Amino acid sequence: MFAPVLKTVTRTQGNNAALKDGTVTPKGCVLDFEEVPVLVHAFRRMVRGLEFDVCEMALTTYLCAREHGVRFTALPIFLVRAFHHGAILHNLSFPVGDPRELEGRRVGINRGYTVTTGVWARAVLEEEYGVDLSKVSWVVSGDEHVTAYVPPGNVVPMEPGQTLEAMLATGELAAAIGLKTDLAQIQPLIPNALDAGIAAFERAGHYPINHLVVVRDDVLESYPEVAVALLNAFAEAKSVYLERLKQGRIENPTEMDAFHARMMEIAGDPLPYGIAANRGVLESLISHASAQKILKKPVELEELFAEETRGLSA
Repeated sequence: MFAPVLKTVTRTQGNNAALKDGTVTPKGCVLDFEEVPVLVHAFRRMVRGLEFDVCEMALTTYLCAREHGVRFTALPIFLVRAFHHGAILHNLSFPVGDPRELEGRRVGINRGYTVTTGVWARAVLEEEYGVDLSKVSWVVSGDEHVTAYVPPGNVVPMEPGQTLEAMLATGELAAAIGLKTDLAQIQPLIPNALDAGIAAFERAGHYPINHLVVVRDDVLESYPEVAVALLNAFAEAKSVYLERLKQGRIENPTEMDAFHARMMEIAGDPLPYGIAANRGVLESLISHASAQKILKKPVELEELFAEETRGLSA
């Protein structure tokens, strides 16, 4: 039987390494991996040009792209999760004593307003600290992956020639989300950020998803069996990784490996796949994306995922 060759992009990390190195192979299809060093560039190429058959994708980018008619569909393979309490930075030279002090001020966002980390970080500010997001001016450093998306009026572009780091360093920004910097005076606004995230998980099941996997609709229409085959293969690769993690057999563990190991102790499977185990967090993200005026239309959760995978878990 003919096995389609699928041009695929996914960043190499623990839970898909066995798939990338060929230890695990999907049934009935062949994955032709393309390496894109800056993964967000792959998101943009997929959203704007459908350049790949299978692509790792930021969750909010997917939701926004679907609303604007991009023809790809997600599989409930949730490759990246993180807490985002530590993504909100401020300058100790111009400290913010209470997150509510951000109201009436300007806060930077690395790249676009629809970046998933930004959505989750704003949700933390609103839900846990009572910040009225509509009273903040959000300053973005780049454009949106989905060119048709129009942000709300309190989202403004960064001035030409500026950088978020420089604006935060001089106090022009009260805070910034998702910024990478080595400046010693720029520190997380929320102290003990990882512990704060874990506390939110234990209190309310807050366990943000950042990335999933999408497949072009024409591929799913031509080869409907591909959806389940990919879910099974990614799940098998995850199982290989978690067993090695459990046994302490990860060489040169990364910060992500350490995070997964800690969440394994707390939650069992630190990377559950499937809709059922993730319904609450998915509905939460949809709710926040709607409240933050990223999504304008109602969303049915199940319809976001390939029909063949809706009842599966791994």
